[in-house]
Amino acid sequence: MAASNHLPIDTIHKTIIFDDVAIAFEDQVVLDGISFELKRGETKVLFGVAGSGKSTILKLALGLMKPDRGHIYVLGHDVTTMTEEELFDLRNQVGIVFQESALFDSFTVRENVAFRLMEEKLPEDEIEKRVREALSFVELEHTMDMLPSELSGGMRRRVGIARAIITHPEVLLYDSPTGGLDPITSTTIIELIMKQRDVYKTSALLVTHRLQDGFTLATHRYDPEAKHMVPLDGAVSRDVHTSFLILRDGKVIFDGTAVDLGHIENAYIREYIS
Repeated sequence: MAASNHLPIDTIHKTIIFDDVAIAFEDQVVLDGISFELKRGETKVLFGVAGSGKSTILKLALGLMKPDRGHIYVLGHDVTTMTEEELFDLRNQVGIVFQESALFDSFTVRENVAFRLMEEKLPEDEIEKRVREALSFVELEHTMDMLPSELSGGMRRRVGIARAIITHPEVLLYDSPTGGLDPITSTTIIELIMKQRDVYKTSALLVTHRLQDGFTLATHRYDPEAKHMVPLDGAVSRDVHTSFLILRDGKVIFDGTAVDLGHIENAYIREYIS
């Protein structure tokens, strides 16, 4: 896909497109000719060693940084050419979940989750309804009047997810949402990400250091009747809306499904996933 000032043809079915994106900090090349697409309803899991540029991709998608080369399209808009005011409006359609949750310590859970809606000056009854819906989604409705200091690390992360989804975003960006959590709590977070993918069909970029996060998403689906995730058999694993992107030395060295990854012969990738 050649870089161009014109919109790519298929922005209808793609929520994020990176087109030959490069960025360097001083003499350090972080991304070098990165191109990939995030389909509507898909979760793309970003892997790579520390410093490979995973979090930089999220910042570029939000327009918090400008690339040295290339174009980035989010929901059909070229963020590399947008003004800060235009980006502010676009960011209202994108939710982000940070590793450290980034909650306001002096706000209750209710106030943290409602923050963006209060900024938009929505009616109080609408805010209350949506806060309850978002907290119910992450199974934390009982924490509404608690402060972040009263919550466990995993609960704070779930409140962060509730805050990200309350605006009903078209795209979610997860920056190491399971980082620093124990395996059981990490699985709870991944199940919520899966629930968002399968129930609301939200597109997402997920940065993680845990291979297990990606493989769980690729081999399970959320069952709304059972209210938990269930494993898929191999025959339908290709149909799960999850793909992997692996970075090395500023370049994409793999972009495909878990099934594709299982057949890869690249020695570095095989060692990485082992």
